[in-house]
Amino acid sequence: MRFPIFIMSCFLVFLSCKGEKTKIPSIKKQKESTEIKYAKGFTITTYDDYKEIKVSSPWPESDKTFNYLLVKKGAKIPEHNKEAIIVKIPIEKVVVMSTTNIPTLEYLNVEDKLVGFPNTNYISSEKTLENIKKGKVKDLSSDQNLNMELLLELNPELVIGFSVNGNNKTLNQIEKFGIPVVLDGAWTEQHPLGRAEWIKLKAVFFDKEKEADSIFKTIESNYLKAKEIANKTNKKPTLISGSLFKDVWNIPGGKSYLAKYFEDANTNYLWKDTNKAGSLKLNFESVLEKGQKAELWIGCGRFDSKQDMLSKHNGYSFFEAYKSNKIYSYTKQKGPNGGLLYFELGPLRPDLILKDIINIAHPELLTDYEPFFFKALN
Repeated sequence: MRFPIFIMSCFLVFLSCKGEKTKIPSIKKQKESTEIKYAKGFTITTYDDYKEIKVSSPWPESDKTFNYLLVKKGAKIPEHNKEAIIVKIPIEKVVVMSTTNIPTLEYLNVEDKLVGFPNTNYISSEKTLENIKKGKVKDLSSDQNLNMELLLELNPELVIGFSVNGNNKTLNQIEKFGIPVVLDGAWTEQHPLGRAEWIKLKAVFFDKEKEADSIFKTIESNYLKAKEIANKTNKKPTLISGSLFKDVWNIPGGKSYLAKYFEDANTNYLWKDTNKAGSLKLNFESVLEKGQKAELWIGCGRFDSKQDMLSKHNGYSFFEAYKSNKIYSYTKQKGPNGGLLYFELGPLRPDLILKDIINIAHPELLTDYEPFFFKALN
């Protein structure tokens, strides 16, 4: 009887070992990470049954990272930590809080998914304005005083918002209603192409990754070709930017995305050596001392004419660029309600902005070019 007992013992051990193996938790398999070339504020990773987005730069100098798990509708939600935000995709109804997201939706051909926006008067896009007229996009009042009752009635599956410093009562309230909020940190990027690359993040929510990759590659190619053209000349005109607001001159820092435009356009931006990613807060006298003889003044604010500038501050006339009619504003394209297309479309189309600046600084390089955003004040 010893032999059968031995066989039975081995059989029981086998079953025991087999049972133990089934208790070993499965390891999530990473399929691929989306290539992000310029943007520093987010990553996208695809696993077998979901996608994970990490936003590490939701606002300047943030030390917080937001995790979003994107799961197909009807699929099982994977194990996750309590701070992860679950978003079921593809999104059919979305609310965005900034006009910069309007062109992204349109380029991805999902503008019909937009159901609400805070203060639709700010929107300049003709396509989306048409949807507003048809009642497809509802006005949610202002982003600081959002019409929560209407928002809940619209029942969006996602809200794409932004935060200046992490304190946003409106977005916090939306989350309490169980609506996922994704923070768009594109505006924190220091490279113009980094800002445009956030189209890849937003595309994932609509299953439009391939389209976003193709769109971005075209924008990148146009930008790099324009930069190459600008480098064909040794001429580097001196340049100033910005204007006064309540006696403070906000001028782009040397590490800002605007300074990167000036560098890639092959100009000599007079504050290029400052180690500031945002705006420098200067007084009028210091700007005049350094920039009075600058050849160009690009990005003077919302002014439409030189006379309009003088009505705000007579000192603008002291600058050589003012005297020689070399002042350029980004007010060429306006929506029917006064919104500037530069702020709406510009972040997604840095190639157009760069070409405009190159055309201003080196008009001989881009022949027969018609500026898109910028115009000369006279």
